[in-house]
Amino acid sequence: MSAFPGSPRILKGGIVLIDPDTSAVKRVVSLQYNPDTLTRTLSVQSMAAEGGDRAEVLRLKGPPVESFKLEAEIDATDQLETPDQFPGAVQSGIFAQLAALETMLYPTSAQLRANDALAAAGTLEIVPMETPLALFVWSASRIVPVRITEFSVTEEAFDPSLNPIRARVSLGFRVLSVTDVPTGHKAAGLFMNYLQQKEKLAGSFTAAPLSALGVTGVP
Repeated sequence: MSAFPGSPRILKGGIVLIDPDTSAVKRVVSLQYNPDTLTRTLSVQSMAAEGGDRAEVLRLKGPPVESFKLEAEIDATDQLETPDQFPGAVQSGIFAQLAALETMLYPTSAQLRANDALAAAGTLEIVPMETPLALFVWSASRIVPVRITEFSVTEEAFDPSLNPIRARVSLGFRVLSVTDVPTGHKAAGLFMNYLQQKEKLAGSFTAAPLSALGVTGVP
């Protein structure tokens, strides 16, 4: 289905996987359709506690814990209308798109085989497998290092070979801040860029005068 020629170009949200040491891009997973809603939650990391020191009431332990939730749609219906242009959709429906998302949560088969070989050789300590760093991209102003915390797929329609052709994918992310990673980690720098972008936008906001709140000054 072609877009109206006069319509503006729509940027797609998605996930970029990078090497945390070299910043080399490993994979780009763009969402087929941008979700209609994006839910964000910020949990304040305060020093204040019930019955605690009153001197700590305004102190923060660090940035808030921020999380994102969204529901993405994947649909091969339009592609199946032009099979010559999309042979992959004819052969396997949306399996490829689902696999691109799902394998973000897995260690690679090469990593698993390597660990099996180490275990068989009697290695006493096997280092846990490290995945690429995931960046949630939602416009040029919101590029955030994240850890995927939730993933569920509801497959809603199938072709005659039982390949899924339509699905809803629910994704949850936790933002990785400077308190989550070692000093100098790539995610720390990306988080600081994200925070500075927030501060820049906040500084451009024109606040209402106190008189708009019905007061003339702070007592």
